[in-house]
Amino acid sequence: MRRTTDVAPPAKRSAPATAARRPPATTPSRRGAPRPRGGWTPWLYLAPALAVLGALLVYPVYQLGLISFLEYTQAQVSGGEPTRFRGLGNYTDLFADDQFGQVLLATVGFAAACVLGTLAVGCALAVLLTRVRALPRLALLLAALGAWATPTITGSTVWLFLFDPDFGPVNRLLGLGDFSWTYGRYSAFLLVLLEVVWCSFPFVMITIYAGIRAVPDEVLEAAALDGASQWRIWRSVLAPMLRPILGIVTVQSVIWDFKVFTQIYVMTGGGGIAGQNLVLNVYAYQKAFASSQYSLGSAIGVVMLLLLLAVTLGYLRLLRRQGEDL
Repeated sequence: MRRTTDVAPPAKRSAPATAARRPPATTPSRRGAPRPRGGWTPWLYLAPALAVLGALLVYPVYQLGLISFLEYTQAQVSGGEPTRFRGLGNYTDLFADDQFGQVLLATVGFAAACVLGTLAVGCALAVLLTRVRALPRLALLLAALGAWATPTITGSTVWLFLFDPDFGPVNRLLGLGDFSWTYGRYSAFLLVLLEVVWCSFPFVMITIYAGIRAVPDEVLEAAALDGASQWRIWRSVLAPMLRPILGIVTVQSVIWDFKVFTQIYVMTGGGGIAGQNLVLNVYAYQKAFASSQYSLGSAIGVVMLLLLLAVTLGYLRLLRRQGEDL
């Protein structure tokens, strides 16, 4: 009997030890559903920035949309006539204009060419930065930053001088004589495209270069040992790993290049001969300020905003479908 009683106490002690390892049954009921980390704290930190964005972005967009539904010309601005609500009348007039369709197609094509050119030059130079020594790399970075920091109107004026038919050095080097780059429609678009790519590629180059530097060296060395060429390494290794960064620079480039204004206005003299080089931003400027049709210019601005939102959201949705965390 003593042996039985001696064995029994350890069995009783094992039960509390096992129960102690379990979480208390009352814990979920006391704490309830899990709360998001931080609560309202992140929104308190973002509040100043959101207030500034609301003042600088939301209100102007609201005014743009409001004016696009009104009859708002110089007569209404001067107070000679009352402002009338037109509903979708401005949009009806806009889409019934054949010139608007031509300008829209020209804008989409020009922006697509600028985006592709900027991405190609920026990505190629980013890869080059990883292959050269420190001194050439520093020189290339400084040159790119100089192009990026140059004001748009200054860069446009300099490029216009370089391609001037009388005094520009480019025609002399190419043996083109007095060829005028801004006279023809496609040559003028090409000239503006070169300037846009020149002032835009540094953003892509530096961003992609930073992404490449974050890729482990072992991955690139393994691809090189397998006999992959530089193009194959970029296409099969770097591009998939840099897809989120490429998505960011692509969306940014689309927004910038779709609403180009200064380069077209300065280099083609306000849209080229007979408006052959008009894009939507310049077209809206002409309607709003040259013709004093402010409501029609606002309607063009709303159309541009909706197009950019559609392209951006569509591209981001495509990246999310491919499994990218943006």
